[in-house]
Amino acid sequence: MSDDFDHSSQDSSKRALSMGNETSLDVKDQDVDLMYPDEYIPTEKEMDPIYRHLDYRIIPACWVLYFLASYGSSAYGNTLTMNYEKGHSLAHSLNLTTHDTSTATALYYVAYIIFDLPMNLIMTRASPQIWLSRIIISVGIVYMCYAALHNGRGLMAIRFMTGFADAGTWPGLSYYISLWYPEHRTARRIGYYFTAAQLSAAAAGLVAAGFQRMDMDRGLYGWKWYYIVYGAITVFVGILLIWWLPDRPSYLKSSEANMLSFRRYLPDGLMKYFRPIQPLNKRERRLHHLDMQYRYKNVKWGVKDVVNIIIDFRTWPLVMMYFGVVGTGFGLAVFATTLIRANHPGLSGIDVSLLYAPIWLFDFASIIITTPIADRYKKWRHFIFCFFSMLIITGLLITSYAHGPWNRYAGLLIAGFGLGPTVPITMTLTSQIMTARYGDVGSAAAAAIVSGLGNLGTVAATYALYSGWPADKAR
Repeated sequence: MSDDFDHSSQDSSKRALSMGNETSLDVKDQDVDLMYPDEYIPTEKEMDPIYRHLDYRIIPACWVLYFLASYGSSAYGNTLTMNYEKGHSLAHSLNLTTHDTSTATALYYVAYIIFDLPMNLIMTRASPQIWLSRIIISVGIVYMCYAALHNGRGLMAIRFMTGFADAGTWPGLSYYISLWYPEHRTARRIGYYFTAAQLSAAAAGLVAAGFQRMDMDRGLYGWKWYYIVYGAITVFVGILLIWWLPDRPSYLKSSEANMLSFRRYLPDGLMKYFRPIQPLNKRERRLHHLDMQYRYKNVKWGVKDVVNIIIDFRTWPLVMMYFGVVGTGFGLAVFATTLIRANHPGLSGIDVSLLYAPIWLFDFASIIITTPIADRYKKWRHFIFCFFSMLIITGLLITSYAHGPWNRYAGLLIAGFGLGPTVPITMTLTSQIMTARYGDVGSAAAAAIVSGLGNLGTVAATYALYSGWPADKAR
């Protein structure tokens, strides 16, 4: 059913029934199935407090998960220049060439692209909170291993492993949101937790400034301390998310035989400890089911269904949208410190890290301002995306051609502001278009395809920055 369903068509008795039960949310002995039969259609006003209730439980967890997953790329970009004036940066201490750093960065995205789709398809058959927790725990373990690096080949190998561990995070979160929220409520929610990427990038620069003061403490470079602490915190939080994140709604679960769950292999005494707390009471669960049943199709799928999504002509414009904006975003996440240092050669490593943070604060502000507008005026999402894409292009042109280092830095701030809502809008459009036709697999597979293939933009951006202009080769 369309999201524009006319709720005013409900008869007055249903509205009276709804109003009469506003104060009886936790009365357990009532038969909610009789109170709210299958043909009952909840009003938007009736559902607002239920979705706010879900927000309190789901959005902070998704935010923390995405913060930690995104933090790694920004931390990696900062470690390339940490304590560079002492020769103690990641690049200097491992004797890395520009080819080494560009290849290592590209290999991260190669692994991400290869494994993004299969990881997200597994999530349709697994308990999502277990799978998302598994992703973030793996990311933390891999980043702790960075402290053992000794050369460029090791960096290339571990960046590939990082991409493998991180694969499925972004499309997995988008798919997870689609399980709990109808399409017309998703852009704002995706925008809320997507702000974690911007704040993590800002925080990575500020925290890097602090870890540079730990350089050579107990014989370890500052960047090694950075990875050890970040990885340990990430693993700890990933374990907590097993209980923090709710599982998929019970009415969207496949039969037990079709689900991948390690709980069935645990003794009964242990299994109870891996059950997340239910976020809604019985009445709220019933109303949530009634609201989602018109908007979400939980279907069985096979290889043919995935192929149909891949060859659907509507998939590829979404891939191209994601390709452009994510290539710019991750390019800035990894190379912004390098660009700042090139334009301000007299700055210290700490100063460079501090100037890195405002780019992502501008990005954060743009998301907060724009994504609620994109939800309210969903028919204009395409035009909103185009406007902010033009802002990105304008900012990059200023960074490339403006006179004076601070004018070029202003271009980075403009590009950061333009980046803000582009990825949330792209992923919302993906869910909106594909779920309506393909159901559950449409949301999961299309999100992974758009995210995975779109990340080829990061590879293109990496090698574009590595190759540079012909004039650069003469320097």
